[in-house]
Amino acid sequence: MNDWKPSAYPSISPYLICGEPERLIDFLIAVFDAALVRRFDRPDGSLMHAELRIDDSIVMIGGGATEYLSAQVHVHVYVPDAQAVYDRALASGAAPVQTPVRKTSDDDLRGGFTDPAGHHWWVATQ
Repeated sequence: MNDWKPSAYPSISPYLICGEPERLIDFLIAVFDAALVRRFDRPDGSLMHAELRIDDSIVMIGGGATEYLSAQVHVHVYVPDAQAVYDRALASGAAPVQTPVRKTSDDDLRGGFTDPAGHHWWVATQ
């Protein structure tokens, strides 16, 4: 057991900082069936920090009232059905990056989309 990080957390987690964190949280819940693990609000009730679990990973979300805004971010996620996740993403407001979902040279079935906050997501099924 590691006493230097939460026991069910990976060592590396993407940290997405955006101006509309509530919209991004709703998007991740709708598309990836993410579960909110922790949330910390500012005194005014706006989101300061949130952590969502997607399968065995944690995605951290930072609220927009900060000087640190996300640059172009790419997150790759293996999922049981890349086409279904891609379809849910587009239905939830994502813009396609790579369409259609297709087999790649590494034999993954993969598609890409941009979430409403501007982060690029790549979903794949091996």
